[in-house]
Amino acid sequence: MDAGESINLPGLPFALGWAEPPVTSSVTSDGALAITAGPRTDLFIDPGLAAAPQPIINAPRLMGRVEGDFQLMVHVSVDFRSTFDAGVVIVWSDDETWAKLCFEYSPQGEPMIVSVVTRGLSDDCNSFVVRGSDVWLRISRSGPTYAFHASLDGVTWRFVRHFVLGGRPDPGVGFEAQSPTGEGSTATFDQFSFMPESLANLRDGT
Repeated sequence: MDAGESINLPGLPFALGWAEPPVTSSVTSDGALAITAGPRTDLFIDPGLAAAPQPIINAPRLMGRVEGDFQLMVHVSVDFRSTFDAGVVIVWSDDETWAKLCFEYSPQGEPMIVSVVTRGLSDDCNSFVVRGSDVWLRISRSGPTYAFHASLDGVTWRFVRHFVLGGRPDPGVGFEAQSPTGEGSTATFDQFSFMPESLANLRDGT
């Protein structure tokens, strides 16, 4: 895909564009999106360097603007090679205001669910290990708040994080691949689903 083109994905009612281009990307005939990140690519502002932050915002990301409440769900698989390789769903206001939900390769060599909320500095949290190479991820918005959930089957959802992000009322939402310590990694996204409504209950598993 050309980095400057507008992209439409099945199940999503908005067009997307590259905020940061990938090494390569493709959309298959059945609508699966593959994003290949290059070496040492990430989205992170290290809180340990608060006195002199050094933002890393070079991971490839494909995003579109969304207004109002919504739920965005997607199935994600990653060809894990190196620590912190990940497939990611993201909500983005600006370079210092964003949040991501990651299917990520841990330092212990285990795929796991990780969330990062950034308001000037990044605040990250490990959630749970996934026994496999694929998972479902969900971003939900309700008024000023957002919620992250993950699922092993796309039916029963596990609560990951609830937070206020701030920033613009029509944030960018979309998909990212990263390889912070490695030579590159490919994340594949499919089974996209979007609902223009908030969750009824954050913690009931549906």
